[in-house]
Amino acid sequence: MARHVSCDDIRTRFSSAMSDMYRTEVPQYGTLLKLVADINAQTLYHNTRGEDALTTRGGSEMARIEIERHGAIRLGTPGELHTMRRVFAVMGMSPVGYYDLAPAGMPVHATAFRPVTDEALARNPFRVFTSLLRLELIEDDDLRARAAAILERRQIFTDRLLTLLDRFDSEGGLNDEDATAFVIEALETFRWHSHATVDAETYHAFHQAHRLIADVVCFRGPHINHLTPRTLDIDATQQAMPEWGITPKATIEGPPRRNCPILLRQTSFKALEEPILFPADEGGKSGEESGTHTARFGEIEQRGAALTRRGRKLYDQLLAASRDATHGLEGEAQQRALRDAFLDFPDDETTLRREGLAWFDYQPNEGASVTNVAALPRDRGALVEALIEQDVIRARPITYEDFLPVSAAGIFRSNLGEGGAQQYAATDSRAEFEAALGAAVEDEFALYEQRSERSLSDCLAQLGLAPDA
Repeated sequence: MARHVSCDDIRTRFSSAMSDMYRTEVPQYGTLLKLVADINAQTLYHNTRGEDALTTRGGSEMARIEIERHGAIRLGTPGELHTMRRVFAVMGMSPVGYYDLAPAGMPVHATAFRPVTDEALARNPFRVFTSLLRLELIEDDDLRARAAAILERRQIFTDRLLTLLDRFDSEGGLNDEDATAFVIEALETFRWHSHATVDAETYHAFHQAHRLIADVVCFRGPHINHLTPRTLDIDATQQAMPEWGITPKATIEGPPRRNCPILLRQTSFKALEEPILFPADEGGKSGEESGTHTARFGEIEQRGAALTRRGRKLYDQLLAASRDATHGLEGEAQQRALRDAFLDFPDDETTLRREGLAWFDYQPNEGASVTNVAALPRDRGALVEALIEQDVIRARPITYEDFLPVSAAGIFRSNLGEGGAQQYAATDSRAEFEAALGAAVEDEFALYEQRSERSLSDCLAQLGLAPDA
């Protein structure tokens, strides 16, 4: 029997092929990658501490940054979401977190498909923010019915891909030939198609209701709308973008610049205005009508420490309190006001760890040993602090692997233009989303806690200390 290709390998093959495809479709994406690589090299050259932090885990963190990408797609039906979960399962990616963007003016809710184990994340942390259109938020009854009918008729997956999904499910994996075919077939779902599936009048009706609705409903599939590389200094990247012929959005989304980065900061360049063709019927003869569509853009991100529930609660409180101070501001003025609003959020690793605001993983320092076990505190928390102070173990912040709904909405709005966002009432639709998905989404906080606890237990065991010490 042919040997199965690992899900990690298939994920790497797919993300690489996706990057190549997107570079061809959106040439400015290639410029973005060169810019980020240049900024990362400069950042490491001028910050040896940063390089040490990225190489303390066997070099895996720096290696993963070089290939790290996240993409985003928007789906139209529960059936599409259900099948997409199966597609990502082949690549070892699970749905993590639930994001309701309706309160932020977007008629979608979402999850992020990504690897969840330490080993898989180290190999390739490819993640895809996957939104599902909420048809019930289209207020016009006729427009909502037309959207449902259009989406019901389309098939975004090739027949060959569906066959391969069945094979993966029945056999528990894919051999090398089938894995290659899977990547080719899956790419077709994410490919850009310049031909709309509806006439210009229908497109503009959806576009007027909400630009995201037009983007989801009026095309053959959920074209990947951005691929995001990870930078080590998003402020430097933002400043350098115009020098590389790229116009950035005015404001970086997420927390302010800090000594100890937390969560996720993002910026982007404005969505491309791309030529499309609408089917037309002129005098009984079929033809085509030209038009334009904006959906795909370039995005850059900087990732910091994953916060505990307590840390995230404080972050959300400070973010909400900052809105009055930052309203109407852009650029450095906005960032300065945001930094002032976040002065109450500790900005050193020791305080973040001791106050339980961020998650850390733990490793013994090379050559370290415990010589006087009896003198160590019995309380586990005090024990950890004592070992850190004695330079026996080191603690490093765990990288945040997920997303921020407010930031995602901010990126969406900046690329939709004026009038892109609407007002939608907040409703709890997680149960409906998970029903469509065919699975429960993973709790990101639990994943970080498990990783931290696992690393600490392993660390203490390597030092010969009882897990319950």
